Amino acid sequence: MDHRIMNGICYVRVDKGEEIITELLEICRKEGIKSAVFSGIGGCSKAEIQTFIPEKGSFETETVEGMLELISLTGNITSENGRLFHHTHAMFSYKDGTERKTAGGHIKSVTVLYTAEIELRPVTDGVIGRKRDPETGTGFWSFERE
Repeated sequence: MDHRIMNGICYVRVDKGEEIITELLEICRKEGIKSAVFSGIGGCSKAEIQTFIPEKGSFETETVEGMLELISLTGNITSENGRLFHHTHAMFSYKDGTERKTAGGHIKSVTVLYTAEIELRPVTDGVIGRKRDPETGTGFWSFERE
């Protein structure tokens, strides 16, 4: 992984075998970024895609592997009590035999096959926090001071 900050925006290259979410959170820790939004594209080898099932109050996870074109990655990083959290969604395109398919949703993890290029935009003049929703147990944006 490598990154550069230019004009307040962090440009990130995630390399083969690296996990995207882990690398983004590491950059935020290293650079002192408490909240940000991000988007990206790339080529991946494995994705753990989750769907929240309200009736169960939990996520179901599906793993997709192979040559996955990361056609859209979007998400945010928030802070709660000094800890960083991500909320990430992605869409992948891949071939299954001669058929082209897509898969997407909430992302638990994504492993890079050859590269991912991500624009990480830190929040300026404030911090987006995170609060728990008692109904779902998931975290939502909070604009209270941390």
